[in-house]
This record gives sequence, C-alpha cells and structure tokens, in this order.
Amino acid sequence: MKVIVVGCGKIGKTIVESMVDERHDVVAIDNDPQVIETITNTYDVMAVCGNATSREMLQQANVAKTDLFIAVTESDEVNMLSCFLARRMGAKYTVARIRETSYNDDGLQFLSKELELSMALNPELLAAETLFDILKLPSAVNVDNFAGKKIQMLEIVVKENSPLNNVSLQDLRKKSSVQFVACAVGRGDDVYTPTGTFVLKKDDKVAFMVKRTDTHKFLKSVGLGQKQSRDVIILGGSVVACYLAKMLVANGFYAKIIEKNEETCQRIAEILPSNATVICGDGMSQDLLWEEGIKATDAFVALTGKDEENILISFYAMSEHVPKVITKVSHNETSSLAEKLGIDTIVSPRKIVANVLTRYARALNNSLESKVETMYSLMDGKAEALEFQVLADCSFNNIPFKELQLKSNFIIAGIIRGKETIIPAGNDFITAGDRVIVVATDTRLHDLSEIAR
Repeated sequence: MKVIVVGCGKIGKTIVESMVDERHDVVAIDNDPQVIETITNTYDVMAVCGNATSREMLQQANVAKTDLFIAVTESDEVNMLSCFLARRMGAKYTVARIRETSYNDDGLQFLSKELELSMALNPELLAAETLFDILKLPSAVNVDNFAGKKIQMLEIVVKENSPLNNVSLQDLRKKSSVQFVACAVGRGDDVYTPTGTFVLKKDDKVAFMVKRTDTHKFLKSVGLGQKQSRDVIILGGSVVACYLAKMLVANGFYAKIIEKNEETCQRIAEILPSNATVICGDGMSQDLLWEEGIKATDAFVALTGKDEENILISFYAMSEHVPKVITKVSHNETSSLAEKLGIDTIVSPRKIVANVLTRYARALNNSLESKVETMYSLMDGKAEALEFQVLADCSFNNIPFKELQLKSNFIIAGIIRGKETIIPAGNDFITAGDRVIVVATDTRLHDLSEIAR
C-alpha cells in the first residue's frame, strides 16, 4: 500500500518505521528540514518538507494515489484539515491524531463523520487504557484484549522466587484449574514457541492466553494471585495521567498525582474528580514521596516527559518495595536501560499507536481466506498476536488441529465462535465465521493460510 505520514515527531517517526517494516510504500511529510533529513537518512522513504494543509504540497506527495493518509502532528486542527483535504483529493483512508479532550466527547463522532475520517487516534487515551488494564492485573507486565475483551493475553516476567521458575508448561497445566495457552516465551534475545516440555526460567517473559472470565482464577491457581492496585501514585501531571486518574477514580480506585508545575496542578485539579488528589511538589524528592505514602501505596506510575526521570524514580520506588511499578518510556535506548535495571512494566504511547495503525493497515489488505481484526506486538516486537476473522474459503476449515501440520513458529491460541470462547486443544477446529487468535514468533503473519504447511 501507499502510505503518507504527516508529522514526524516521536509518534510519527515510530509509525514511519512500522510502515516501512510492513513493506509499505511510505511518504513522510514534515515542516522541519532537520526532521526530514533525519527521516531520509534513517529510512528508505520519500520525504517532503512543507505544510500538509497546502494543496500543492499534497499534490507533490501524490495524495491522489494514497491508500492510507495518517496525520499525527502536534496540532489537532492541522491533522483534521490535512485529512479532510487528502480525502477530497483522492486518499482512500484517513487517520487523524486528535488529542484535545474537548474533541473526545460527543463532538468527536460528529467531526469524524463530517471530515470523513476513517479513524481518530488519541495516543494519550490509548496509553491510559493500557495502564489501567495493567493496574487491574498487577501480576502482568502487559495485558492485551481480544474479541471484545473475551480473551486476554497476559505477559508475565518470571522472577527468581516466582512459582513459575523451573516449572515445565505441562506441570503448570496440571496446577491450573482453567484452560490456558502459553503462546510465546522471550528469553534474552530469543523468542520461543513453547511445547509442553518447555521449562520456564528466571527472567523469562511468557505470554499466556486465557478467557477473560478465567483470568483471576488462572493467576491464583498458578500462584500468581495479586490484589488489584487500589491505591495509585502517579508522577507527572500529563494528559495521560489525567485520563488514567479519571479511569481509576471512576472504578473505585484512589489516585494521587504529583506534579511540580503549579500552573499545571491548578489546571488538572479543575478537570479531575474531587476524590482524586493533586499534590504540587517535586516528585523526584524522596522526602516528598515518603510524606505522600510511597511505602504504603499499591502502585507507582512514572509519567513525566523525561525517560531518565521516569526510570530513576521507578527504580527508587522498587527499592521501597512498591508492589507494582510502571514506567513510561519513549525511546528504545532508554527502554533497554530500564529493563536492565529490572523495571519490567514499561509503556510506550508511540508504540501503542504504531501497533494500532499497523493492525489497521493489515486489515485494509483483506485476503480471500481471512482478515485481520486485531493485532498486538509482544516480546519487544519479536512476536505478534493476531485476531483473524475466518472466511468461507479458508483451506483448513473444520479440520481438527491435531490433523493439521502447523508451522513451528505459530500457535493457535484462541477461538471465538458466536458467544462461545474456546482455548483450543487438539480436537478443536476453526470454521467460517469464527474469529481465531494466532501468535507468530520471528515472522510477520498477513494471512491465516500462512500458518499451515
């Protein structure tokens, strides 16, 4: 597909990288010459410097033959206007980044319809939703939902004292009171598609697929039961922090935001519910954190705009034995540093957005046999979990999995058939109309037919 990405900041650059990895024909547009130079030196893309709301600029980028037009500049208005122009000039699908909270109420649906947007993206809201899911299941370092949240994938890091350490998956299955699939294991730089004899080791990151209704029962039965993080301290008064605090309070949690900028504190105090607390002070101060109860809190979430600060204060929170510590990191280099320091729950808003758009781009490439409904990257991008809708022409419909010769780097992890949710075994099969979840390691999966030999 031909893809145009407007705005090549942190999020835009990550989207460009993702689309290049997907082998799309990418054109990047930004009004900063240095940004354009960096993009062209880093990626094999065409790049244009200029204003994306200019008709001449869009013509230069050949917008009339564009399949997917993505606008993610810092300005909501520029994103919406450029998408509107691109649509009028022939772009098939348009996606706009819209961050302003006033646009994300009832008016957003109206704007999307009037501007003919294919999708409106709010990276901060997506990040907050991810954080909230993790806080509800603190045993996991990441939580992804499939099939309208009927199936959940939990990424869990095996600690030295974990009940998973030195346990084979077949023995773990005997412990569990519910069905599950261990669909990928990250060990160092390698990712494995595990069999029953695979033995989990310290520092492994393992992805489990389980019915959402069975999630807590599964975690408890394998010794990983942990109470929800009801008392949460959030460092940094960002937009993500505000969204997260609202979600927490609305669901009976207690949220406290620490922000050192007085003006920001006043602004967020006005928009947050009265039962959320805003503290004006330097969250990098250990004395302040002690005063605000870091030793008694259930969870600490570092959401400042600086990766280094987030990592440093998260490391301190871990030293104070906070049960759940989550760190926002924007750069790959600092993400690796955080992992080396033992910070295992890391959230990157720009990667979340890139995943959403990669999934959307694949869905536009629907095949005859299946189409992508949902896609998540896992194991630091070395594996993918995809949800397909099974079409009538699928070549292995109604064939039990035990009779199929599946390639070694694929696992069928879940099936949704009408109102029934299935964690599959050898006698199960797929049929037209099903939604099936497949986990692929060390490869990119575009079509369901690719999993069989």
